[in-house]
Amino acid sequence: MTQRNAIVTGAARGLGRAIDLRLARDGIAVAAWDLNVQDARETAELIEEQGGTAIGLGCNSAIAAEIAAALAETRDRLGAVTILVNNAALSPFRKFEEITEEIWDGLMAINLKGPFLCCLAVIPDMIGVGWGRIVNISSSSAQTGSSHQTHYAASKAGVIGFTKSLAMEFAGTGITVNNLPTGFVDTEGLREAPVDVDGFAQRTPMKRPGRPENIAAAVAFLVTEDADYITGHTLSVNGGRYLN
Repeated sequence: MTQRNAIVTGAARGLGRAIDLRLARDGIAVAAWDLNVQDARETAELIEEQGGTAIGLGCNSAIAAEIAAALAETRDRLGAVTILVNNAALSPFRKFEEITEEIWDGLMAINLKGPFLCCLAVIPDMIGVGWGRIVNISSSSAQTGSSHQTHYAASKAGVIGFTKSLAMEFAGTGITVNNLPTGFVDTEGLREAPVDVDGFAQRTPMKRPGRPENIAAAVAFLVTEDADYITGHTLSVNGGRYLN
């Protein structure tokens, strides 16, 4: 393929921005989608300043109509989409007995329904060219459990199951589907969470948090031709927090 175009959701900051920057560095045209359209555009501007091709668009990836509108603009400006990184997510901390039905449904809409809707919208482009890469960002919390994050861990476990099933269904089409359970990565979101980041780091095998660039590098590999025989895989990037 001479041109690859990617959508990265949750691209305004943290992991999403790092993934966008890395994909663009590898010559991929990037559409940065996020609820925060101003910061999504800032991500695109950073890429263009470095000589890459990018657009920043506002999109709630849990709403089909917004996905359709953002996808139409992405296709119009970049072309068919052949890479999708489902990164947008909520990761709150809350006691189990304080999780209401509304809170549960809202989180599941972003974390689990969102990847489903985005895949449903984009896969036709991939089928049309006979090539595609889908990378879903899950979480080590789905592998280990996480106190005060029952809803979050459950949603990310769903992402892992969704990934494996989708990979099996499309394995013969030239589309691969994999997921990355991130673990303890030093982002703005982690620093805003009620976590003793430095203290927890000392209890992990590497005794330090990961960097967003570590996740971005793993995504960059999974979307290459070199990874064309890897699908349905759970690639844990967590510094040894959870050993597959």
